[in-house]
Amino acid sequence: MDESGLVLVIDDEAKYRRLITTNLKMAGYAVAEAANGHEALTLIYDREPDVVLLDLRLPDMDGFHLCERIRKLSTVPVMVLTALNSEADTIQALDLGADDYLAKPFSPGEMLARIRALLRRSRDFSESRDAGCGDIRLIKDTREVEGPNGRVRLTPIEWRLCQELTQHCGKVLTHEHLLGRVWGPGYQTEHEYLRVYIRRIRGYIEPDPHRPVYLVSHAGVGYALYPKPHGQGD
Repeated sequence: MDESGLVLVIDDEAKYRRLITTNLKMAGYAVAEAANGHEALTLIYDREPDVVLLDLRLPDMDGFHLCERIRKLSTVPVMVLTALNSEADTIQALDLGADDYLAKPFSPGEMLARIRALLRRSRDFSESRDAGCGDIRLIKDTREVEGPNGRVRLTPIEWRLCQELTQHCGKVLTHEHLLGRVWGPGYQTEHEYLRVYIRRIRGYIEPDPHRPVYLVSHAGVGYALYPKPHGQGD
């Protein structure tokens, strides 16, 4: 099955880069490679990849710091591929802007499936449209969310999450529903992904993210986006 898109592979170990690159090319992707953080940033500026695969252990730059820098300059989907597989590492990477996290060793099939999902989420944006839920508005032309704090540009996953919430304005959506609709069927048990992204969205739209009144948690069930301030939740 032929794919399309440019994938940037960032890993200081040549054997892993070769393995990943071989599988990507066999699947029909174009590939760019970087052995360190500075090479990676240059390629992101120059080549504008469609997906970034990032190892966290790099010789010149902390991988978490690089993830944060990538997110500040681009909304390109970032998937972390690393031997660091603790829950704390996963949460930190997601907090800094990663879209997905896959621990080494991994199967090429799973890696390719996750890349397809990242590209699908990114490309689905072209079929989306402006949306709103009272005080909260999504602006497609700039891929921004607008709320009491002003406008913030969103990553593809942030956009999909906000879009799903605004489409069901005022309704409680379960954790499983949101994970399945935003990340895909294989992610419905990844509750930590959802918690991290909800926290990020609250940072964009809530007057006080620690006392949310728009994006409200319903304990043990899920979340709802309300058109006007609506109580408080965690």
